[in-house]
Parts: sequence; C-alpha cells; structure tokens
Amino acid sequence: MLSSIFTVSLAQSAIELGCIYALVALALFVSFSILNIADLSTDGCFTLGCAVCAMVTLQGHPFLGLLAATGAGVISGFVTAFLQTRLGVESILAGIIVNTGLYTINIAVMGFSSTINLFANDTIFTLAKDNKKARIIMGIVIVILIVAVILIWFLGTRLGLSIRATGDNAFMVRASSISPVFTITVGLCVANAMTGLSGGLLAQYQRSCDINIGTGQVTIALASLIIGETLVGKGHVAKRIFGVILGSCLYRFIVAIALRFNVPAECLKLVSSIIVAVAISLPYLKQKAAFAKTKRAAIAKRKRGGNL
Repeated sequence: MLSSIFTVSLAQSAIELGCIYALVALALFVSFSILNIADLSTDGCFTLGCAVCAMVTLQGHPFLGLLAATGAGVISGFVTAFLQTRLGVESILAGIIVNTGLYTINIAVMGFSSTINLFANDTIFTLAKDNKKARIIMGIVIVILIVAVILIWFLGTRLGLSIRATGDNAFMVRASSISPVFTITVGLCVANAMTGLSGGLLAQYQRSCDINIGTGQVTIALASLIIGETLVGKGHVAKRIFGVILGSCLYRFIVAIALRFNVPAECLKLVSSIIVAVAISLPYLKQKAAFAKTKRAAIAKRKRGGNL
C-alpha cells in the first residue's frame, strides 16, 4: 500500500514543482518576511510571467521567454511599490489594485484568449526529453544554484542590508540618509521578478498557460514559507532560504500524496486550503504545546515539593 503511494515518480514530481514554486515562496520571503509588506499582487504577477513567457516561447525563444517573464515581474513590482511609496496607498490595497488590473493585462498579453498551448513548441525542458532526472537537475540548478545563491549574495550587500533594515525600522533607515522609498521599490521589484520567473518556468514545464493559473499562489507561498521556518527555524539568511525551498517541496509532496488517494479535482482547492491552514497554525500550536509542557513540569515539581 505504502509503496504504491510513495513512489519515485511522486518524489520527482514534488521536487520539480517544489523548485519551480519555491521562487514564489522566496518572493514572499523578501516582501513579507524581510520588508514586512503584504504583497497581494503575487497571483496576478505569477500569471503575468506565465503569459509573457508563453507568448515569447510561441515565437521560438524559450530562454528569452524566461527573461521576459522576469522583466514583466519587475514592472509589476515597480507599479506596486509606486502606489505605496509615491501615492500613499496601503500595501494591502496596492497589491489588490495591481492584482485586479493585471487580470485585464494578462488576458491582453495572451491575445484575449483564456489559454495558450505550447505542446508544439520547444521549451527549456524539452532539452531533457523524457528524462525526469535531468529535468529535476535543471530545476534545482535554476532555482537553487542560480536564484538562491544570487539572493543570498544580494541580501548581504550594502543595498540588501538596507532593504533588510527597512523592514525592521524604516525610520532608522531614513535617519541614516537611506531612502526607504528606494529600498522598498528595489525589494518589491526583486520579489516580483522571482514570481514572474516562476510563472514562466511553470508555463514551459506544463507547456500551457491559463488565465487563472495564479489563483491562490500567495496563500500557497505563505504556507511554504511557514512550513520552512517551522522545520528549519530562523537564523542567517542562507538557512532561511534553504528552509523556504524545503517547505515548498514538502508542500508539493503533501499535495501529490492527496492526489494519490484519488481526491476529486473539485476538492483539490479544499485540500490546499486545509494544508495552508495547518501550516499557518503550526507555529501557534508549537508554542501552545511548549507552554503546556512547561506548565505540566511546573505542576509536577510543585507536587514533589509538597510531598517533601
């Protein structure tokens, strides 16, 4: 029974999708954990990257499609930051406004069609043909060795440290003659660039694009982020980034197991919601369990003292 559920193909699929979606989780790590900004434009930005990459890939340029998807994400992040920093819109409202506007932009990019088919076109994954192991290695190289390493390096630079300081205390940053407007703009551009790249990778991975493909990405990324922080804990940046990637792969592994139990397609959103709810509740439940353990130990110690 267990051997039919935990198969090699399931693990390979979870790692592949986990690495691709880890970029969205890393984007949320930058915006939510570092900048302390709730960026709700993630869903629309993911679809934007997917649509832009799909359209460029249709013209026979898969690698250029990934670069275009990343650039589209940068533009989305800039608009979100502009609304927050220059027009005084609250971060949540700015994300909602951009996400709503991106729906029309995305469907326009897709030629006012709800779906795009790439099965007749080459993608970066067709280089591996039917070799799943090669696709996994390619995904790991793209996500971990390139993006994660660059992100770790970037957050250790002077600009990266300024972005991290902005999330901790924007007033202190301003007092240090550093513009929070600039650091927030750069931070959101970097975050949305990774989101756009993730959408582009997924478009080429599944060789299609759908206008609703980004729905729920922000909650799934948040779940991956929290799962990673719960398992790995907080510490230096490299450790936290590793935890985010691990959390994304683990989330995809849980979803894949749910599919193995023949969960109906119409119930998959419910399963995802339950996983997200459990992931978000884990830190609180862990804290409550630690408190209950301490309380029981204190009661037991008091009883022993009374018996003496």
